[in-house]
Amino acid sequence: MSDDDIPEPDRVEGAPHPRETPMLFGQDNAQAAFLDAFGSGRLHSGWLITGPRGVGKATLAWKIAAFLLAGSEPGLLGAPVLDVPSDHPDMRLIQSGAHPRLALIRRPWDDKTKKLRSEITVDAVRSLKTFFQMSATDGGRRVVIVDAADELNRNAANAILKELEEPPAQTTILLIAHQPSRLLPTIRSRCRELRCAPLHAADLQRALEQAGHQAQNSESLATLAGGSAGDAIRLINHDGMVLYEDIIRTLGGLPNINRQAALKLADSCVGRGAEVRFGLMLDLMDVFLSRAARAGLMGEPQAQGAPGEARLLARIAPDDRAARCWARLQQDLSNRSRHGRAVNLDPAALILDMIFKIEETAHGVAAA
Repeated sequence: MSDDDIPEPDRVEGAPHPRETPMLFGQDNAQAAFLDAFGSGRLHSGWLITGPRGVGKATLAWKIAAFLLAGSEPGLLGAPVLDVPSDHPDMRLIQSGAHPRLALIRRPWDDKTKKLRSEITVDAVRSLKTFFQMSATDGGRRVVIVDAADELNRNAANAILKELEEPPAQTTILLIAHQPSRLLPTIRSRCRELRCAPLHAADLQRALEQAGHQAQNSESLATLAGGSAGDAIRLINHDGMVLYEDIIRTLGGLPNINRQAALKLADSCVGRGAEVRFGLMLDLMDVFLSRAARAGLMGEPQAQGAPGEARLLARIAPDDRAARCWARLQQDLSNRSRHGRAVNLDPAALILDMIFKIEETAHGVAAA
């Protein structure tokens, strides 16, 4: 397989790569925080870019990298702008993947399994030694992007920690983290954090349009995506809105469920080509449980992810006691889901088990 055919682990299917994304929406505060540090001469060598998956963390990292490598200056009157013109020589090198002072650390390709590895390996981090030696002759700033730092295995995490503890001169290390709590505390302590927030509906819509997507049922899409453009694109690409409607329809009779509908829903995740639907099903079940817990605390949601969802949530989560029950179940089923994926449990069996646990919990809530 040629390098051009190897999938990029940091690219969302159906969207441009973050290095190719023209505009960053909804993250003005994070951009302003970085520019303030840059302008005041307090530029940390390590930056931890955090926030939910799909809200623009990687796009922010690439914009920071381009800004530093191109030797740019902050926008007029300190405006939160990191943009570098697309015809700038450094930007052309970045977009071609050939900038000599930029290193990208991500999950490598395994030639034996013909798949991307599940973790970032220590060898990927050790390649920085060669990068630093070669880039030193070029002069200027150097930038390392790690996407995502959550995926570093233990040895790789310790290796990146050494670079953070003794960073080479003129080097900025940008670590993207979806779940920063999974990182070594010593890594977190060596970095300054830039927090990226979920996108508001208007920014989400603009981000989708930039990626070439026209969203139908935009309110429901924004509700299920939780402010993540990446999740919204995934829902659009794989009929996630229709799938969530099927889930709500199957659970609509709670505390009792339609067994036939449950079997049909579970069987739809079996067979060749159903892996993506299976993964999306598990994620949407988690979304449903999260929304049930939130409804018990905050009441019937103003926006719903599918027809009939708001009425269903109001019925099965009438109070904070119910909210606690659904929150516990969400944690339990999330653990079951991770274990089931790890051991390749039969998809239909896992989905049915989750549905029956939801029914059991709904009966407990109704009986209390």
